[in-house]
Amino acid sequence: MTTADTQWDLEVRPVKMRRWVIMGAVFVLAVHLGAALVLRGGGDSGVNLRVADQGAMVAIGIALSGGLLLFTRPRFRAGAEGVAVRNVVAEKHIPWDEVRGLSFPHGAPWARLELPYDEYVPVVAVQARDGASAVDALERFRELEARYGRGVVGGD
Repeated sequence: MTTADTQWDLEVRPVKMRRWVIMGAVFVLAVHLGAALVLRGGGDSGVNLRVADQGAMVAIGIALSGGLLLFTRPRFRAGAEGVAVRNVVAEKHIPWDEVRGLSFPHGAPWARLELPYDEYVPVVAVQARDGASAVDALERFRELEARYGRGVVGGD
């Protein structure tokens, strides 16, 4: 069964980070669009900007905004098949028998999924700055872990 076919009992995305990233991407794009419209060549300044330069300014703004929008991707899901953690770029599926818990170390910006042998996977979707929604996600995960968890495969 692929992760696309899996039914998820819990799906969490960061709340505040998504808002700030979207606002930042819009701002970066607006600045680059404004610069492309305002900056024109000619005159005695020695600057020789053309339409291609303005197009390049817009393209740079689009690329930077798109890069920023990658930070809206983090997602944490849990269900009968296991846990799926997607951070900025890649998603990792972890079966329940490898999961030792979800912890929130003191002072950490986000949670981490504990694995055997002192390994862990950062869970950027569950962030401290989200407050109550992060606490709710931890509590709901622990309920699912009690229901679906199959133990630990060693490595204390």
